[in-house]
Amino acid sequence: MNDVSALTARPMTRPDWTWVQEWFEDETLNRELGPLDTEWLDYVLAETEGAQLVIVDGDDSPVALVGCAWDSDRKAHGITDIAVDPRRRRSSLGRHGLDCAIRWSGHPPAAGWVAFVHPDNAPAFRFFTSIGWKYEGLDDSMHRFSSPS
Repeated sequence: MNDVSALTARPMTRPDWTWVQEWFEDETLNRELGPLDTEWLDYVLAETEGAQLVIVDGDDSPVALVGCAWDSDRKAHGITDIAVDPRRRRSSLGRHGLDCAIRWSGHPPAAGWVAFVHPDNAPAFRFFTSIGWKYEGLDDSMHRFSSPS
C-alpha cells in the first residue's frame, strides 16, 4: 500500500467483525486495545455519539480502524483508538489512517480533535508526539494530546 491518497473511511459494519477478530489475535493489539468481544461490537454498531471507522485502501482492503467520539459542545472530538493491520505496521498507515478518519465527512462540526493515551502505552505516546499532536499533560490520569492547528 503506497498510495495513501486512495485511503477512504467508512463506518464499521457487522461483517467487519471477522477481520477485526483476526487482527486482535495479534499480541500487541490485544494488549493495548483489547480484548474485544461481541459486547464491544454491539456497542460500536449501536453508537450514535461517535463512529468506529474502517480505513480501506484502493482495493477496499481494511488497513486501519479508528474510533471517534463526538463532542456535543463541538469543541474537540476524541480519538478513542487506532488499530493498524498488524501485517502493515510501521508503514505510516497509522498517521494516514488517522488523517483519513478525521477528514471523514460524517463527523458533526468541531473546532479540533483530542486523544487520550494510557500512561502505560508508550508506543501511542510516541505516535502522537511524532505526528505533531500537542502534548497537554495529564488529564484524569491519561496523557492528553490535541491535534495541530
